[in-house]
Amino acid sequence: MARQLRHHFAGGWYHITTRGMWRKEIFETDRDREHFVELLEEMVERYDVVLHAYVLMDNHYHLLIETPEANASRALQWLNLSYAAWFNAKHERSGPVFQARFKSIPVDGEGSWALTCSIYIHLNPIRIRSLGQGKEERSREKAGFMQEGPTAEQVKARLAVLRKHLWSSYHAYAGYAPKPDWLTCDRLWWHAGQEKGVDPKADYRRYLEDYVRQGVEEGVFARLTAALAIGGTTFIENLRRKVPKRAAGETNARSWRRLLPFAEVVRAIESVRGERWDDFIGRHGDYGRDLALHIGRLKCGLTLRELGKEAGGMTVPCVAKACERMVKRLKTDRKMQRVSAKILKKLIQNGELNV
Repeated sequence: MARQLRHHFAGGWYHITTRGMWRKEIFETDRDREHFVELLEEMVERYDVVLHAYVLMDNHYHLLIETPEANASRALQWLNLSYAAWFNAKHERSGPVFQARFKSIPVDGEGSWALTCSIYIHLNPIRIRSLGQGKEERSREKAGFMQEGPTAEQVKARLAVLRKHLWSSYHAYAGYAPKPDWLTCDRLWWHAGQEKGVDPKADYRRYLEDYVRQGVEEGVFARLTAALAIGGTTFIENLRRKVPKRAAGETNARSWRRLLPFAEVVRAIESVRGERWDDFIGRHGDYGRDLALHIGRLKCGLTLRELGKEAGGMTVPCVAKACERMVKRLKTDRKMQRVSAKILKKLIQNGELNV
């Protein structure tokens, strides 16, 4: 699996997930969970991290954090290493406790996206097979095979599990338990209900438990788990433009780059050339199509097959040949080098590429 590019910046919000090695349990006893929560409190104090939400499951955990000092990596490395050392000593074992690096997804903290992310985190305890929310059931729901909402018995069982799961910030949000000083709830309470005179805990509780009563919108949450970032178009675009130019290799840089639409490359070429794509794409000997394919390959992260589709149905071998021709031409043709530079500059001016 490709290593994630980190987008850690001052004031950033992140959905953090870490799983046990081989998906084994990382919490075997309540004392394990208690100690992890103690470490969460220490992490907040030690690294000035703002913890907005959390849930502990048997073999993984979820956090929603904010980092005023852009230090998510240091904070999470300390948390995982500290817990792993304690867990191994307590259970008289050795070796890695956690699977690879923690997963960090940037979240737009200014809109309702952070609230949606917190709902997803807090609903984890009921996303299990015995409650009709296992992976198979959720896949069928996502595919449209389960149109009806949950039964009254399912709702009752899910709410009971949700309310009894002690290892989550939901109890503080819903008013079932006092809020610890190291947990910040105000921002998400505000997003859940902005009506004056209404108890924010009751608003959040009603907001989340309505999901349970109406049936979890699996499509929304599936997109959250697969997303590179959680937020609106502007938020994600700003992050995409910050992807380092040289980021490649075993990272997921291509996934970020493919957020640049091929249509923007075409638009930049049209602007530089002063003519429409349809007017030159089929012109014999014209460089426009090959240059678009070359830039699309580098900056959009598209496969040869995808580029061929964008260019009107070209085959993979034809796209490969076109890109190869342009690479060779750019090595010696100074005029083409200047044209290419103008197009890239136009993409930067349009806000599509980072400088």
